[in-house]
Amino acid sequence: MWNHRESPSRIEKRFEFEEYQKISIFLKKIDQLCKEKNIYPNISFGKNFVSVSIFLDSESIPSSEKEFSIRLDNYYLEK
Repeated sequence: MWNHRESPSRIEKRFEFEEYQKISIFLKKIDQLCKEKNIYPNISFGKNFVSVSIFLDSESIPSSEKEFSIRLDNYYLEK
């Protein structure tokens, strides 16, 4: 589940991994999706996680960002 935060308005999620190699594959998929949707979230990662924050221009979540987050969830489930 994505968390909706305020100040600044954003949605964020932390994805957990057991192997660093899977993080690399996930990051490549995120890169492709960013280029496709022209959405560039803040991304941080470590040995066993990837954190994604998508900053919003308003308090509501636009459909493009909703679709982006759903696709990331699907990529994660493919791991």
